[in-house]
Amino acid sequence: MKLSYRTLAILFWAEQAFASFPDCVNGPLKNNTVCHTSASPLDRAKALVAVYTLAEKINATGSTAPGVPRLGIPPYEWWSEGLHGIAGPFTNFSDKGDYSYSTSFPQPILMGAAFDDELITAVATVIGTEARAFNNANRTGLDFWTPNINPFKDPRWGRGQETPGEDPFHLSSYVHALIAGLQGAPSDPYKRVVATCKHFAGYDMESWNGNFRYQWDAQISQQDLVEYYLPPFQSCARDSNVGAFMCSYNAVNGVPTCADPYLLQTILREHWGWTNEEQWVTSDCDAVQNVYLPHQWSDSREQAAADSLIAGTDVNCGTYMPNHLPGAFAQGLVNETVLDQALVRQYSSLVRLGYFDPPANQPYRKLDFSAVATNASQQLAYKAAIEGIVLLKNDGVLPLSLNSSSSLGLFGDWANATTQLLGNYAGVATYLHSPLWAAQQLNITVNYAQGPGGQGDPTTGSWLNIWPAAEASDVIVYIGGIDNSVESEGMDRVSLTWTGAQLDVIGQLAQQGKPMVVVQMGGGQIDSSPIINNPNISALVWGGYPGQDGGVAILDILTGKAAPAGRLPLTQYPAAYINEVPMTDMSLRPSKQNAGRTYKWYNGTAVFPFGSGLHYTNFTADITSKLQDSYDISSLMSTCKSANVTYPDLCPFTSSLSVSISNTGKTTSDYITLAFLAGSFGPAPHPKKSLVAYQRLHSIAGGSSGTAMLNMTLGSLARVDEMGNKVLYPGNYTLMIDNGPLASVNFTLTGSQAVLDQWPQPPANRTKNGVTGFENYFVGGYGSDQAPLQSST
Repeated sequence: MKLSYRTLAILFWAEQAFASFPDCVNGPLKNNTVCHTSASPLDRAKALVAVYTLAEKINATGSTAPGVPRLGIPPYEWWSEGLHGIAGPFTNFSDKGDYSYSTSFPQPILMGAAFDDELITAVATVIGTEARAFNNANRTGLDFWTPNINPFKDPRWGRGQETPGEDPFHLSSYVHALIAGLQGAPSDPYKRVVATCKHFAGYDMESWNGNFRYQWDAQISQQDLVEYYLPPFQSCARDSNVGAFMCSYNAVNGVPTCADPYLLQTILREHWGWTNEEQWVTSDCDAVQNVYLPHQWSDSREQAAADSLIAGTDVNCGTYMPNHLPGAFAQGLVNETVLDQALVRQYSSLVRLGYFDPPANQPYRKLDFSAVATNASQQLAYKAAIEGIVLLKNDGVLPLSLNSSSSLGLFGDWANATTQLLGNYAGVATYLHSPLWAAQQLNITVNYAQGPGGQGDPTTGSWLNIWPAAEASDVIVYIGGIDNSVESEGMDRVSLTWTGAQLDVIGQLAQQGKPMVVVQMGGGQIDSSPIINNPNISALVWGGYPGQDGGVAILDILTGKAAPAGRLPLTQYPAAYINEVPMTDMSLRPSKQNAGRTYKWYNGTAVFPFGSGLHYTNFTADITSKLQDSYDISSLMSTCKSANVTYPDLCPFTSSLSVSISNTGKTTSDYITLAFLAGSFGPAPHPKKSLVAYQRLHSIAGGSSGTAMLNMTLGSLARVDEMGNKVLYPGNYTLMIDNGPLASVNFTLTGSQAVLDQWPQPPANRTKNGVTGFENYFVGGYGSDQAPLQSST
């Protein structure tokens, strides 16, 4: 999202947008049905919208809604952020004292590496609770534009750090757990907050080679769209009852998403059944304007506003709808029924949040700053960092054995990181504990010298103080990599390498002949093969963006106070991958122009595959459940039908699959059980394997075992055909535990194929009627052309 349309005056005014709730006791609406707690959210919202004038309705379509003073409706700001803690331009932290900080968790890319859905629900519950406390103090809203659940398929994407990783099943499970924590159970009388799944859909590029997200038209086959880009959003809408969606800046197959009724109506609301009156869609900020230019979809500004509203965009982040809907109504481009529908969705949502109800009736309205940054939430932030950190190389030097006579050399531009630990979309953390701070608490000698900074410091003058510090140290730890200076919203990466300066310094430090550890930081992976292949570097750890206690978590992993068990949630490609596929190529399967994307399809040799992660001990796995050798597809479908499950892909395949995990070493450790499915079934080409289940087991002592219970559905076995249909195919299947694999079992499906989900096809007339005179004007750079798909016309 961007802030370009916001003036300082609007920013100042919007700080007052949370200043009050409607007065349903003595205010002008006290006799309106919206104030009757016994009425349904739909009836309450309709009653309120019915007393608005047309001008008041139009004003309510902007994200900074001015309210209706004559009715006692205060201003309301729809835009708040909660990616890994409350944040955003309209969350007001005080300068000191109460409400000057909150809990700041690791970025989702690191929490995704924990593969722990229970952890994610706990983190989201804290974020939602702290949001409510801030809202009660008039410091933030009730609607949070999180999570970013676009799959992170290309390591160059600047916003990949905001996502849990590259695998669509993993993201679907993660977001289901997250929404449960943010919003609460669907049966709860009030929502904790409203979550917003973004960015719908096909959005994973910022500015690569001049392909700006505001003008980018992603050409995606129906097969790839259904199989890869949409499953996390299906989980949000169909399976998790999320309160809001955000349509994205880009177009998909020629149509800007915020003006696309196929995406917003046919798929989202009709096919996925996301039809509760309290569920609404917001545009990304100024994405409605982008429908006019640069997308050139609509032939006028008024038409762009009307097209977006009619397609199903209910809230415009920005001012384009409030500014241009009056003209659209004057020209007869849209009618009031469509506008009413958008407002009813908005206000039904606020009703479910208790916006119009007496505070005494609501547990969330009683929260204050005592619920923020509690001891439990601080420990949870630390736990989330510990669980996500990944050990990638270890020749036995880790865990470090340090005592009061030990000296530790600490180097790199992340060694004394503070705000770097947070990544983007961060609020004000309770504290920022850097690796240097953590090392200084260990009662050892610490020799610190930063050395070269990230991507823009090739000067060797800053290196001079490194060498005396290294010579005085028993153990050397270098902490560096990438950060928001090279990966961020609006900025894609152009390289997958460590900088020459960093590798030069790391190489010289390795020549000291002392135990040496490198900690790789940042969200998108970088090619660490020079570090892996250097025999003088003892260990490599990935630390992502570990949050407010990230430095402590890193040192605790290095010293063995905690045992690493995280797994890479994305593929670490070789540096040359940037020459093998342009970011504009949205296809996943390998071709002459595409090396393939993600662990499922990449036909090269990854530096570290998806799911990589070592431990301080060893584990074995045994599949203790007995699968049949063969299953008849018609019998599976008949059993599903008799169970009366609404969506066949959610029907259980078997009872929970039991996997015994044994710790054969001496160190107590967590273990993440990853279950993959492979086989030559369904349309060719076939993925190498696909993640179908996972579970994190905690604190398995040396010599002991734990049991993972893995749930598979018919959807776990299905493939997607070229039309987007989800189909159960006959063939030979192999279920594998872990990357090794540590265990596997084979079975067969027999009989005729069966469709689990019939995918709605796009209409044939998806053609623009946009403004002329800009042909070949908004284009990307050399090498970024893509041919429109046949299905897009």
